[in-house]
Amino acid sequence: MRDMQFGITLSNRGLLLGICTAEDLLTLSEAVDRTPIMDSVWCGDALFVNRRLDALTLLAAVAGRTKRVLLGPACMGSFALRNPLVFAYEWASLDVISNGRTRLVACAGGGAGPLWEAETAAMQIAPNERRKRMIENMYVLRHLWSKNNEPFEGQFVKFTGITLEPKPVQSPCPIWLATNAQRLAQGQADAGGSEFALTQVGKIADGWMTHSVSPQGFKTSWDFILNVGSQSGRDMAGFDNVLYHHINVNGDTVAGLADSKKFLDLYYGADYTKERVKSWLTYGSPAECIADIKRYKDAGCRRMTFRISTMGDPIAQFKRLAEEVLPYVNERA
Repeated sequence: MRDMQFGITLSNRGLLLGICTAEDLLTLSEAVDRTPIMDSVWCGDALFVNRRLDALTLLAAVAGRTKRVLLGPACMGSFALRNPLVFAYEWASLDVISNGRTRLVACAGGGAGPLWEAETAAMQIAPNERRKRMIENMYVLRHLWSKNNEPFEGQFVKFTGITLEPKPVQSPCPIWLATNAQRLAQGQADAGGSEFALTQVGKIADGWMTHSVSPQGFKTSWDFILNVGSQSGRDMAGFDNVLYHHINVNGDTVAGLADSKKFLDLYYGADYTKERVKSWLTYGSPAECIADIKRYKDAGCRRMTFRISTMGDPIAQFKRLAEEVLPYVNERA
């Protein structure tokens, strides 16, 4: 079994809440870059819903402050709303600046409520078009990144007579897909996600991101994706995945859970149940955290990126994670 890889998800919404600064995020990124047990830095993305520091701009800043770590959004919620020709240029430039360290994770940026409806109306994109545009935008990017002066004609995008430069360093430059996992609720079984979304991952993506799923739900979805890819004639040996997760290392499990709930309620402007918090959180003593992460590893999870979910000192939590937890996840019995 391959070793699990680890990353940190920056709290770029925290600037608007007064719990961190831009420099704090860049300093944490540098710490990840210096920590051999970790290999990636991620950050959330949205436009007018779930407001935060722009992911593309932040990742470019992180690229300039780091040398080694992979860089990606968790996930690119604004992907379907952005002009794909402009975004292809911007992401290719980021790949060049980072010397080929990007992992683009596309998602449709679904939601509900007045803010989400206002966003789609302002961008003049019908809500039922977001997933279709997401898929088409992936093809636009791949077209511009690999071809010169060749026409493209899709449902929403058409162009001819243009060549994009610079091309990404990576060829092909990977585009992953994120799917929402089916969450545990009212005693229902955790199946891991919708078959339609998982089928798209297996057929057209270069990797998979998900969140809020049990180890069994993860395994069910991962096996489904690999099977779809194989049945589609794809070589899935190098296909990658990442679980977007949260962590709170605390020997007092009750206090750790309460600390994370307070942070996540503030961060997302919600009042989560303890069950919801637990569904995307690893918490407890180092030994408890190690055991929990190992369950995901055994389920086929190849990467895990953690948002440090504490109202206390995130750097202290980072050190505990890096020194007391992660080095022991890949230990062989």
